This record gives sequence, structure tokens and C-alpha cells, in this order.
Amino acid sequence: MELFKQAESIGKSLKQSSKTVSVAETSAGGLISASLLSVPGASSYFLGGGVLYTYESRHKMLSIEDSFFDGLRPSTEEYAIRLAQAIQNHLGSDYAISESGASGPSGNRYGDSSGHCCIAVASIDDVKCITIETGSEDRAENMNIFAKSALSLLQEILQ
Repeated sequence: MELFKQAESIGKSLKQSSKTVSVAETSAGGLISASLLSVPGASSYFLGGGVLYTYESRHKMLSIEDSFFDGLRPSTEEYAIRLAQAIQNHLGSDYAISESGASGPSGNRYGDSSGHCCIAVASIDDVKCITIETGSEDRAENMNIFAKSALSLLQEILQ
């Protein structure tokens, strides 16, 4: 599987640099974390993560007040950045990946179409964010594209 090959390269880089990563995902449904955990020795770089599919899970798993996200709606770049920073701070990782979007087959309750996803990767020094628009209603394929894009953005930062 292509995601596992990407994760293998990332895992090697993280292990060699003794750096760590954490993940907060929504519409990718755990595929980012599963990919990173597929690499033998992942415990040396993967600090943890979660599928924060609801406000309740976000609040409980990140131990932050809802006010941290005041004025932001999910599935925006600013929201993805805040989510990455929240998981990074909560777990103390060197890098953090987050994403928020609409995997399909319909759009989300915030007005975004199926295939829309905002992805952020935070490092100690920087944050990068991208928006993906697949135009597809295929839930599984969108989830795969979101995870692949998130891993690609992390690879870009690691280089």
C-alpha cells in the first residue's frame, strides 16, 4: 500500500533524527496514524494521536477548553493549524499533523463539499498548511488522498 511506503520513509527519517510526531485527524479516520504505526519501531517516533471526530472527543482527548477554537470553524486552514498545535503541545512532539474536512459522500455541516480537507503540519519552528479539493464523493478514496497528502506535507517539512 502506498501509504505504508510513505510512512516507512518518514519513519526512517524521524528515527535517524530522533524526532517525534503526533496526529490529530478527523476526516482521514485514523489512516494517517495507522500508516505511521505500520512501520516497525514506530514507538521510537510516534507519540500518539486520535481521531477527533466530534467536539467532545477534541475537548477530552486534547484537554483544552473549547475557547481555544473560538471564532474558528472546522475544515479551515486556521482550524487545522490550531489543531496541529494543540496535539503537538499536548503530547510534546517535535512534529504534529492535523486535518479537518469532508470525506463524503456528501459535504459537511459547515458548507464544504465532499473531498474538501485542510491539512496542517506543525514543527517547533514552523507550520505549513494546505487545502485539498478532490471534487469526489468517494469516501474511501478521499480518506486515502487526505492521508497521503498529510504524509507528503510532513515529508516536505522533514527534508
